[in-house]
Amino acid sequence: MPAVERQHALLAALGAFGIWGLFPLYWKALAHVPALEVAAHRLFWSFVFVVAFLLLRGQLRNLTTLSRRQWLWLAASGGVISANWGIYVWAVAAERVVEASLGYFISPLMSVALGVIVLGERLEPLRWMAVGLAAAGVVWLTTRAGGLPWVALVLATSFALYGLVRKRLDVDAVTGLAAETCLWAVPALAMVVWLSGPAERGAVDWLLLAGGGAVTALPLALYALAARGMPLASLGLLQYMAPTTQLLLGVLLFGEPFDGARAIGFGMIWAALAIHLWRSLRPRAS
Repeated sequence: MPAVERQHALLAALGAFGIWGLFPLYWKALAHVPALEVAAHRLFWSFVFVVAFLLLRGQLRNLTTLSRRQWLWLAASGGVISANWGIYVWAVAAERVVEASLGYFISPLMSVALGVIVLGERLEPLRWMAVGLAAAGVVWLTTRAGGLPWVALVLATSFALYGLVRKRLDVDAVTGLAAETCLWAVPALAMVVWLSGPAERGAVDWLLLAGGGAVTALPLALYALAARGMPLASLGLLQYMAPTTQLLLGVLLFGEPFDGARAIGFGMIWAALAIHLWRSLRPRAS
């Protein structure tokens, strides 16, 4: 692959993970709007943005090539990712950015667990150690840091389930997102109309709510571009930019607590990720 294409792929990956990392700043500006309303706007305007993107690229016809089975599975994945988006928006408004970032640290390990439970995959001892260490971190946070980190667990599980469904479908990221949002756009629009009227939101709110579609779909498009042009192992390492940035924003900018008990729990999960990533990269290094 030419060096220029590799550079473009790297820039796309940095753009995608950079946008995802800064998500709390965007959704924080809408913290005064009910999370369900924001999530409905996010879904509807994502549909508008992605369809416009496919129209500009002359790829809208890709939707007509999907089979009935693919549409059914994309309806399921669309419901799962919509729930994920809604919980994340609520978490930011509820000042639980640190816990939300934990969810995206746990997500790759949750994907490993789902592979064992759903797909019957076998794990070698090192990967079992990683999953067990992550589980120990969650138990520690539950017993020592003030309760079950349910926001993190819901985000991690929903995102891992979404990845599981999309992995089993041979559909590119942008076309898949267009189909998912298409199927849920009408209920989302009905929810928007039911929850609010034009008079209840100012111009800035409407601009941010509509822009939520762009900031949701753009990093997914960049991620799809990056995935075609760089090794998955490198992409996997870069993905931790997003939850790391979110964690730093939660602690340093929003002043959320991060005491010793949380540090120990996060440390266990980071150690589990280190084991998981080391095992994933080792075949390439040998």
